Amino acid sequence: MTDAPASALALRRRFPASARLSRWAAPDGWSHRRFDWAAVRPVGRLLFQTGRADIIEKYLEVFAHLVERGWSVTAFDWRGQGGSGRLSPDPHVGHGGDFSILVDDLRAFWAEWRGEADGPAVLLGHSMGGHLALRAMVEGAVVPDALILVAPMLGLRLPFGPGLSAAIIGCMGSACPTRGIWRARESAGMHTRQRNLTHDVGRYEDEAFWYARHPELALGPPSWGWVAAALRSIGGLITDTRLDAMTVPTLMLLADADRLVDPDAAARTAARIGARLVRFGPEAAHELLREADPVRLRALAAIDAFLDEIAR
Repeated sequence: MTDAPASALALRRRFPASARLSRWAAPDGWSHRRFDWAAVRPVGRLLFQTGRADIIEKYLEVFAHLVERGWSVTAFDWRGQGGSGRLSPDPHVGHGGDFSILVDDLRAFWAEWRGEADGPAVLLGHSMGGHLALRAMVEGAVVPDALILVAPMLGLRLPFGPGLSAAIIGCMGSACPTRGIWRARESAGMHTRQRNLTHDVGRYEDEAFWYARHPELALGPPSWGWVAAALRSIGGLITDTRLDAMTVPTLMLLADADRLVDPDAAARTAARIGARLVRFGPEAAHELLREADPVRLRALAAIDAFLDEIAR
């Protein structure tokens, strides 16, 4: 592991004393794991939604930064991952056959959370969370004062081109929807996974740190059904004409070298919704907020400037 200052490791690998975990039940009774960290002198509130297979703990360093700047932060693990249960017989496979269920969860949570306090309310979504945040807003499920999308999943990097890949995914999604697209417990390719996510090895290893202490939170590959559902949801969103009528202030951060989601598809969407766009080059991988400091601090500076405008 790379060396890191003790203070940085403490932020990333120690649960903050003033934050709390609780449970939230969706309207159908599904139990979700919820996180809240209140700012001492809040200027507003921010709901942070992670990507596929992520957990709340991966973003404690980001949360600390936001709270220090006066934003009370809330998050919840999506249904089917983290501490919010599983949708597959194999707890290591991330399944989900219909993203509408996740949008409904966000709709219900947002309604309750928005009613808990006054002041500016911002929605921030990373990767899959960015896709779901934008879809929820387009569908009227959430009405934030501002939206931040970090490497949003508005297109997938597919190995055989869009046509053939979609055909394979559709076939496998129908034949074996809950089966992982790779072996759930295989360890090969971890170096590739690290490079796909972040150049910062220490921050990448934070994930293993938390899983060693809470193995029940770990999740492996997506299922074929999840990938098929993701393509359907992306296709539905980018063809939704309501995108062009969006007026909510939006900031979008993209990594041009992203190997997981398609930054060009996201940039086209940014143009349609009038988003403020910040792009990163080969120095940045998918997890911009967990990258090496030159990238991470630039991303946070863009978010800070945007939030300062919202808090005025």
